[in-house]
Amino acid sequence: MDNQPPRHGGSTFGHRVIDRDREEADRRLWNDYFSEYPKYSEAMFRHDNYFVQRKDRIGRLGLSTLQKVTAAFRVLAYGILANAADEYIQIGESTTIESLKRFCRAIVEVFGERYLRAPNANDVAQLLQIDEKRGFPGMLGSLDCMHWTWKNCPTAWAGQYAGRSGEPTIILEAVADYDLWIWHAHFGMPGSNNDINVLEGSYLFSNLANGIAPPCHYVIHGQQYHTGYYLTDGIYSKWSTLVQTIHEPRGPKNKLFAMMQEACRKDVERAFGVLQLRFSIVKGTDTFLG
Repeated sequence: MDNQPPRHGGSTFGHRVIDRDREEADRRLWNDYFSEYPKYSEAMFRHDNYFVQRKDRIGRLGLSTLQKVTAAFRVLAYGILANAADEYIQIGESTTIESLKRFCRAIVEVFGERYLRAPNANDVAQLLQIDEKRGFPGMLGSLDCMHWTWKNCPTAWAGQYAGRSGEPTIILEAVADYDLWIWHAHFGMPGSNNDINVLEGSYLFSNLANGIAPPCHYVIHGQQYHTGYYLTDGIYSKWSTLVQTIHEPRGPKNKLFAMMQEACRKDVERAFGVLQLRFSIVKGTDTFLG
């Protein structure tokens, strides 16, 4: 037994082994971005000058770009407190908070035009095509709210922000589609509000009330419609643009409708779940809203 070659763990019997050229990938990554003369230089990227490493008055180098960005990543991904990054990255609490704010602001500035927008005509056409196959022609997504815990809520505000769990929360309202793309987000309402109050305070409500909606044209049983709708749970008002499930459905048709509506409405709940799983700061205790 002692003469047998060592075995390496990690592989699973029966699985196909992919021969990846890891060394070449590492060289390519280094040459493209991190070498002395990279293919993609700093001039090709938009960024905040805050993240550029500088020297202080005595010539000592300050925090590097990697330290500031990594601190922001760790807070977002793991939900750690701002002062917890100091142990590994050697960065102060206030600098971590500033790095997080500037990083998030830069992401919005760079990607906001592409990802923080209402659906256009092409997006709506794709949504209608997919949702018609799912049994809901004219559906633009699913609407719901989630509560974001506010651990460091000021004591004077705790009452108005106390949510269903009894602890202070802030509400996020969102509309998500079948592939978890969030088309609408409204954040900041105190946790003591219910979903109807949040909807009335969001621009989605004001747009619907004023007849402003994404371009939408579809036909059901020969009747043409020009306004899409959103799937919701039972707490929302009975509007033509909000389609609720049937409470205690009776009969095969109502039961089938309720089953299909609730299955499609899970889109937004799944989006919330993925958001919390990917960014632990969403589900964890929060220290930056104080």
